[in-house]
Amino acid sequence: MKSTKQLQQKLIKECKRQKPKAQLQLYNMYCKAMLQIAYRYVKDISLAEDVMQDAFIKAFKKIDSYTGKVAFGAWLKKIVINQSIDELKRKKLLTISINEEVLNVVEDTNWKVENEVTKGVILKAIAEQKEKYRFVLNLYLIEGFDHNEIAEILGITVTTSRTHLMRGKKLVKEYLNTKNYAEGY
Repeated sequence: MKSTKQLQQKLIKECKRQKPKAQLQLYNMYCKAMLQIAYRYVKDISLAEDVMQDAFIKAFKKIDSYTGKVAFGAWLKKIVINQSIDELKRKKLLTISINEEVLNVVEDTNWKVENEVTKGVILKAIAEQKEKYRFVLNLYLIEGFDHNEIAEILGITVTTSRTHLMRGKKLVKEYLNTKNYAEGY
């Protein structure tokens, strides 16, 4: 019996040969997770479905560029995130300031919340923030991108990414504090 990774590698090879059956199988393996990622950015389920479909089409067209250096899911996730952001820009829903912000950014490593805070509560707190903060928070805290990658994805500077993360964390803390979840600071 083949492992999931072996099956995935076989499907990717078949997708590189433009085999529709393999494309469908690979799509079925990743569609739910990629829909969740798209939804986290566009906040509309039907738009998220469209974004996900477009991202898969783009992925299948560019699958020859997939080298296997990173997990296929991570490669696909980056396409979905970029497609989500592109769609928001296209619809003029994204209003990220491109202005250079000259600040001395201090990393906030002391971010404590009460034990009863769930992932869902934190995700809701992030979702309540302005898009420029929400995107950086999602990309950094949830997707695991570093500031250089975030700057490239969003078309902002590394300093702006750090600033938006710092301000976004502060706003999330304030939100949690109003809901009696955060410790005083």
